[in-house]
Amino acid sequence: MIRILFVCHGNICRSPMAEFVLKDLVKNRGLEENYEIASAATSREEIGNPVYPPARRKLAEHGIDCQGHHARQMTRYDYSYYDWIICMDHANVRNASRITGGDPGNKIRLLLDFAGRPGREVADPWYTGDFEAAWRDVLEGCLGLLRKEANREEGDGAPAGRSDRA
Repeated sequence: MIRILFVCHGNICRSPMAEFVLKDLVKNRGLEENYEIASAATSREEIGNPVYPPARRKLAEHGIDCQGHHARQMTRYDYSYYDWIICMDHANVRNASRITGGDPGNKIRLLLDFAGRPGREVADPWYTGDFEAAWRDVLEGCLGLLRKEANREEGDGAPAGRSDRA
């Protein structure tokens, strides 16, 4: 089981988009039993709120339902539980590292690192209003993450981030 936590500032736009996009990709490939996917915020500002309406509409345009999501803040425990903590931008990486007390396992990453665009941030539609750009970035990053995991499974079979799991 590969456990992935997507992280953004409020957990109402980019990180839930990534959560539900990856869940959809995994489901369409028949890999649901191999993944546990969630999302969280680094802030407390939106705790309990659903996915932001324009993000919800963008997902719905692609046939993806995000009903039932409520923003939550990540915790220190998330670091030990998840194999990957995948952030949308550099501020999220810093804040996630602060929340978790560091990143000794090198599992806090930017989403677009998996798309071959290291250091690039996912476009933030909260400020730009451009949910299409965020969609493209999220989809590209999630597809790259799936490719990385598929390659890892073909290799030694160890899940990403955790070589100690069977």
